[in-house]
Amino acid sequence: MHSPFVFKYVTQCLYSKKRFLRNKSINVLLKTISYFNFDSVSVNNKSIRKLVKQNFPEVQFDKNTVDLLFINELSASSFEKILSEGKLHNDSLILVDSIYANQQNLEQWKQLIALQEITVSIDMYYCGLISIRREQVKEHFRIRI
Repeated sequence: MHSPFVFKYVTQCLYSKKRFLRNKSINVLLKTISYFNFDSVSVNNKSIRKLVKQNFPEVQFDKNTVDLLFINELSASSFEKILSEGKLHNDSLILVDSIYANQQNLEQWKQLIALQEITVSIDMYYCGLISIRREQVKEHFRIRI
């Protein structure tokens, strides 16, 4: 693994013993919020939003700019729209749920990680994480969780 950012995220966050839930995608979401101490999150599901609030009462939802966006599916055009609206900053992360759920989600994921603006992508099978860190060399990782 070449990226110190990804190495630390995987070893100190994803592979930590702490476990919030059995659902791997939601577990990754909660671990990521905890690891980065994010305070601005966007979640498009009411029950998941409630879980986040229960575990992290200080988290604020749907501010103009977010640290972490958790979404069920994301097309390249939707990503471009989010980027142009200024919802993401350099260190924002996007967690896309169920990237292998069906062929459409997988195709959207492949198109997404091919975009020039995406510098880091992590395929965890259950979900995928992307970042726009400008100081990062473009790399794609497959991680078993």
